[in-house]
Amino acid sequence: MSDTRPSRRSEELVLSARDVRRDYPVAGEPVHAVRGISLDIARGEYVALVGPSGCGKSTLLNLLGAIDRPTSGTITIAGRDISSLSDAEATRFRLTGIGFVFQRFYLMPTLTAAENVQLPMAEAKVPRAEREARTEELLGYVGLAGRSEHRPYQLSGGEQQRVAIARALANRPALLLADEPTGELDARTGAEMIEMFARLNADGATLVVVTHDEELAKAARRVVHLRDGVVVDDAGRAAP
Repeated sequence: MSDTRPSRRSEELVLSARDVRRDYPVAGEPVHAVRGISLDIARGEYVALVGPSGCGKSTLLNLLGAIDRPTSGTITIAGRDISSLSDAEATRFRLTGIGFVFQRFYLMPTLTAAENVQLPMAEAKVPRAEREARTEELLGYVGLAGRSEHRPYQLSGGEQQRVAIARALANRPALLLADEPTGELDARTGAEMIEMFARLNADGATLVVVTHDEELAKAARRVVHLRDGVVVDDAGRAAP
């Protein structure tokens, strides 16, 4: 009997990109930053996007995160086509559907760690008691249970990134995107972040990480290599 099992059922996909292109006009000439990328990411995958500077990694991440719109092609996340959302729709989708972790943390300097984590939940109209409980849970998860009342300037770089991760998880997003999350950290703290991302994935998070950090890329189960705006290699790893 032939094997009729599909290799990856559509209902298992968190993200599906089809022939995505992004062009920018520069001095009257188009710059082709992303040149027809197609990519499927299943629930629970851990994907690293790697390649030389200027290859289109961050542009692609912005497209996947509904920060930017493709010139052509489609992107579907959690069953929703995000390619042509209005600005208001994209803002709402980012708030509830996607978690972001950035190289420079982008915490609100006047807010405590707990208030930074609560912020996206408050914007999503989560009731106060629920967001306080969720914040306590998340700060405990990232190892900062005793630092909830500290402001960013009172925290180390690694601690700030842990707060940023907790904030990204606040609204239980379908997809977690990280742009050079170890780029501002020393080697030891970067290694701690690599362990944190591995733990997030082991606990069920779907991750896409843009990185130049070879150790972070090695920790991913799948590595997608980009060059000149196209995918040149897509190396997946079988689960252990």
